[in-house]
This record gives sequence, C-alpha cells and structure tokens, in this order.
Amino acid sequence: MLPEKSLSKEQEIKLIEKIDAILPQTQCGQCGYSGCKPYATAIANGHADINQCPPGDEEGIHKLAVLLGVKPKSLNIAHGLPKPKSIAFIDEQICIGCTFCIQACPVDAIIGAAKKMHTVIDIECTGCELCIAPCPVDCINMISPKNQVIDTKNKSSLIGDQILIYANKMKKDAADRARVRYERRLKRLEYENKEKLEKLTKKTNEIKNYYAALVSNTSKKK
Repeated sequence: MLPEKSLSKEQEIKLIEKIDAILPQTQCGQCGYSGCKPYATAIANGHADINQCPPGDEEGIHKLAVLLGVKPKSLNIAHGLPKPKSIAFIDEQICIGCTFCIQACPVDAIIGAAKKMHTVIDIECTGCELCIAPCPVDCINMISPKNQVIDTKNKSSLIGDQILIYANKMKKDAADRARVRYERRLKRLEYENKEKLEKLTKKTNEIKNYYAALVSNTSKKK
C-alpha cells in the first residue's frame, strides 16, 4: 500500500483519475471493491494495494507502480488469476427473461425485458462474469470476443509495432467506453432509488394522513 501522504482534495481527485485511467474498467469487483473507480480511490487513499486487479495483470501493476513511485510487485492471486479476454453469451433457447443478469451487469451491456429473451451487446461487455452467478437456468457462457479482435482486413497495412499500438488503442477505447457506461449506470440507479424513495415517502405520508384523519374524526364523534 502507499505510504500516507497529505494531499489536497484537488490533488486527490487528480490522482484517483490517473489511477482509474490505468485500470482495465472491467468493473468485475475481483479487487475487493465495487468497481475500478472505488478501487482507484482506495489505492489513492492508501487503503488498497496496487496488485489486486487480475484483469490488469503485471502490465497494470507496473503502470501503477510507475505512476505512484513505488516498487512493482507480483499480482496478489488471492484476488484471482488473469484470464484471456472473453465476453458473455446468452443461450436464447434457455433464457427465461428473469432480468437477473441485466441487474448484475455493471455497464448495462445486457438488454431485454421481463419474460423476454435477453442478449449481450458484445462490444460493450467487459467480461466481468458478474452475470453468470445470478442466472437461475445457467444460460450464460463466456466466449472469445470475436467482434473485439483487431480488424486485420481493414488494417492490413499495419506492420510490426503499429499492430501493437493499434491493439492498445482499441483496448483503451473499450476501457473508456466501459468507464462511461459504468458511471452512467451509477447515475441511473441513483436516480431510480431516489424516485422510489420519494414515492415510498409520499405513500407513507398519505397513509399517516389517512389514519390521522380517521383518529381525528373518531374523536370528534365521541
């Protein structure tokens, strides 16, 4: 973990953003936090180590070490092991439309409606695997991301390091999209929860007012 340092609020925010920019944005929670931004915040505050992200692997750990001016270290395998990139696939013949996977997806990459077949927006799937456990009929599998590999047909002119540069750009673009979708989902959930609370409060007050009026009318009759 990082040694404790006194940072201004502005410095802390900037550091969190830099750390978050390095993280893979899978939002998988393997690090022990609910997403990449919370993990980045924990690292910046000295509450988490730089080696808790299996998807980021050794490359991510090295980048974090350089950014923070600390020594690189091996991945803490207590949080899991690195895996090849994969995306979720829903078997349409088995899916019962329970919506549990939709609720579990941290980047809203699954679409569908209750009692209707669901499907994955493969280019937006981060491969977090969080949709697998909630599925009551085991209709979700992880597959190779065929639509996310380098388009060699349209990029046939790339050679040597250019291929690596292009691949890294695609990787960054995917991470940036995932970050945006994750943050939008958090805002949507916050709005929905606020709306539910307001409706519940309104209903509660209506019930209270009804019984208050009932008690008042009963007292008057006496």
